[in-house]
Amino acid sequence: MKKIFIILISLIVLIAISGPVFNLIKNAIPEKVYKKPVVTIIVEDYGTITVELDPNIAKNTVDNFLMYVKDNAYTGSTFHRVIEDFMIQGGIVDVSKCAIKGEFIANGVENSLLHERGVISMARTGVKDSATSQFFIMHKTNSSLDGNYAAFGKVLTGMDVVDQIATVETAADVPKDDVVISSITVDLNGYKTATPKCAN
Repeated sequence: MKKIFIILISLIVLIAISGPVFNLIKNAIPEKVYKKPVVTIIVEDYGTITVELDPNIAKNTVDNFLMYVKDNAYTGSTFHRVIEDFMIQGGIVDVSKCAIKGEFIANGVENSLLHERGVISMARTGVKDSATSQFFIMHKTNSSLDGNYAAFGKVLTGMDVVDQIATVETAADVPKDDVVISSITVDLNGYKTATPKCAN
């Protein structure tokens, strides 16, 4: 009887501490670190921009963007909205897929990437979960966007091309002459994409 009592007490203690112990073990295991894919954006008459995407910061956003890249959906599209000292925006496609959850702090998702010069981020409407295909590249740093838009990578080379595009002549932020994206391709560098998750 004494042995049974000791066993029961031991089980109760084990159950009581198993939760905290499990959490300690779980927190001690580092999160998966994803390899970073690099996209090459060729802009007709302007040159080439290479951008390193970061799925460690915004994985679903990266997967969503790469879905359009792999479908060649951006070929022939334009940088349709240009504001000097702010950003250049592109990515209108013939058929956009479902909207994804905005991966930024104001939407309950941790995202440490700031909207500094050269950072790529997702465009959206006033609805937090409305991003589809459109993206923008920062011409100059703008901290007002931090925590409110899903930044997901940064320009490696070609900021001189971004500078050229940012200073084209515009009317109501629309370039007077089309700034055409000839192609966007990707070197996955071993990164394995997943089907992006829709917001709803």
